[in-house]
Amino acid sequence: MIGAELLDDPHAEPAAVRAQLADIARLNRLFGGTRAIVDALEPFFQAGTGEGGRGKGPERWTLLDVGTGGGDIPCAAATCARRHGIALSLVGIERIPAAARLARAAGLTAVLADGGALPLGPGTVDVVIASQVLHHLPRELAVRWIASFDRVARRAVVLADLRRSRLAMAGVWMASLGLGFRRQTRHDAVLSLRRGYTRREFNAMLTSAGVPAVAQYRPGCRIVAAWAPIDIRRQSLLNTDV
Repeated sequence: MIGAELLDDPHAEPAAVRAQLADIARLNRLFGGTRAIVDALEPFFQAGTGEGGRGKGPERWTLLDVGTGGGDIPCAAATCARRHGIALSLVGIERIPAAARLARAAGLTAVLADGGALPLGPGTVDVVIASQVLHHLPRELAVRWIASFDRVARRAVVLADLRRSRLAMAGVWMASLGLGFRRQTRHDAVLSLRRGYTRREFNAMLTSAGVPAVAQYRPGCRIVAAWAPIDIRRQSLLNTDV
């Protein structure tokens, strides 16, 4: 791994964690982190609303956010889902206690756990998302995490991370200064981009994990992959055979 970020440390000082997560939430809103996940989820919400028919109240889905931080992105996903008649129950996995407390305050059920050892069985949640999490892991470990996300999801998996870019590194440093972010946030934002992925690298991880997704670049130097999990793919094949 390249360098060390504050949020790599599960024992980081709680006040520093809270301050940095507030900065990250602003970066997500302003520079595409939130939009990358919500836009990728929306086609699954649109397809899902036809299953139970309208006029019977909202469909109820569960969304699991691995490495949820303060819970800002799953909350945005819930707002989008409501427009499609879906009520999302939000669950966040966090290994940093201060972050888990923030997520609970935002309305999530936050579980202190490691994303590599999800306390869930196959197909136990409808949607799994992970935003800006995989770059905190060695590549081999990230592949195992991706495979586990495919295992526990019933309807969709959406991953979003950062596209490695020197221009973006310079841009986020300058933007962080203008926005008054803490020095630690500026350092970690640049380091996160250094740890980011090219599309080729991200696709190689997806292939190694055995999932059929293809990564796409999105605005704000984001890279996103979204797919239906293995049980949905199997059911599709069965329907085709029939």
